[in-house]
Amino acid sequence: MPGKGKTIGPGGKGLGGKGGIHRHRKILRDNVQGVTKPDIRRLARRGGVKRISGQIYDEVRAALKGRLEEIIRDCVIYTEYRQRKTVTVGDVLHALKRLGRPIYGFDEVVHGNTKKT
Repeated sequence: MPGKGKTIGPGGKGLGGKGGIHRHRKILRDNVQGVTKPDIRRLARRGGVKRISGQIYDEVRAALKGRLEEIIRDCVIYTEYRQRKTVTVGDVLHALKRLGRPIYGFDEVVHGNTKKT
């Protein structure tokens, strides 16, 4: 049947199933808890830490959250100044530079320069 489409099952609701029924409500929690103990341990190992106390994990999460809030606040300032709704790589680079932690190697992303060899 030409023109009828080729979909099978309930269309427009993803891969099928019941579209509107939610039996299990997602528990809202602080997203920084998504940074797991193994993640923190991996970063510490990369930094040369041999042993980690149990109380470190919550402290690291709090420090990470504070630092990200600081960076994102500056990114939003740059984005709003340019009257955009999307935070770009350049916004993040400028925010980090303003905070005294510049990252190098993204010149072609920000300025559109491409090196020809």
